[in-house]
Amino acid sequence: MHDIDTKSGAQARDVKAAMTGFLSEFKNFQSDIQTKLIEQESRLNMMQTKSSRPALSSAAEVEVPHQKAFAAYLRSGDDDGLRSLGVEEKGMSTQVSAEGGYLVDPQTSATVHGVLLGAASLRSVANVVNVEASAFDVLVDHNDTGAGWSDETANAGETGAPQLERISIPLHELSAMPKASQRLLDDSAFDVEGWLANRIADKFARAESVSFIAGDGVGKPRGIMSYTAVANDVWAWGNLGYVATGTNGDFSIADPADAIVDLVYSLGAQYRANATFVMNSKTAGAVRKMKDADGRFLWSDTLAAGEPARLMGYPVLICEDMPDIAAGTTAIAFGDFSNGYTIAERPDMRILRDPFSAKPNVQFFATKRVGGDVSDFAAIKLLKFAAS
Repeated sequence: MHDIDTKSGAQARDVKAAMTGFLSEFKNFQSDIQTKLIEQESRLNMMQTKSSRPALSSAAEVEVPHQKAFAAYLRSGDDDGLRSLGVEEKGMSTQVSAEGGYLVDPQTSATVHGVLLGAASLRSVANVVNVEASAFDVLVDHNDTGAGWSDETANAGETGAPQLERISIPLHELSAMPKASQRLLDDSAFDVEGWLANRIADKFARAESVSFIAGDGVGKPRGIMSYTAVANDVWAWGNLGYVATGTNGDFSIADPADAIVDLVYSLGAQYRANATFVMNSKTAGAVRKMKDADGRFLWSDTLAAGEPARLMGYPVLICEDMPDIAAGTTAIAFGDFSNGYTIAERPDMRILRDPFSAKPNVQFFATKRVGGDVSDFAAIKLLKFAAS
């Protein structure tokens, strides 16, 4: 009997020990589960916080330092960030004056360039070159090499030699000086870079367009209208040839479209393939009403997006700086402007922040160097609204 009680007690102790071990392991398991749940919840909260954060750094990492440094310079004049940028350091050390001018950050410069290309000026059809000097020289061969026939026994005679013409296009400084109040700059919601780029682009585009058409070459590019226009029959290098409409201040009443046809074929065949009409909106309104002998309009609007209208199959550039139709004016130009007109410019632009001259406003002085001139006088013809 005693043996049975001893055996039962040992079994009870074994069961108790097993239960104690099970409960201990279960508690450890439960603790591990709770720890993992807490970690998972922490991760979810962190992801949710990141997803709800404003998209302040969606740009590429290489652009963020430029934007922050440039914005700090515009808002408060703090140039430490600009000085520490390694990407533009070489350009700033050679191009910036000691008064504190800095190269525009890459994003702002791209915005300005885009607006200039989109402006209705000769820039969109002319030859545009980037230079690092103070002038750009164009060498033009405008005379043919002489040639002649010879037979087997006769001596070959001397023929004429070609002549080279050097055209120098100096670069002039184009500037804009918008301003804003310091309070407006301190407002973090204000897009300083976008505002500055749009203001500068608008100013530069309008100033360039006027100079490429009517600039006198003194402190600014020389425009196509600044050259003497002579009758195409007596045209010589250094002048622009014109075709007259036959009526002073208007198209011919009997055959108004004949003047357009004569203008097209006054241009050499080698230039016509890449030629463009240039006129302002008032002139375009008069031209687009013209019809040929069969009653078909000379003007046609294209259906493709972004394509210019065409006159006799050639594209039309509407440039508001061209003169209106009046007695003796040359209101329409036709030519291959990629050969006929060259625009030379430096690719960099400088910004100088001036918080003192117009307190409490802050002025931003932006400068760019650009020049332009006719590079081939045979590539451009004009339509003159005169009897002869």
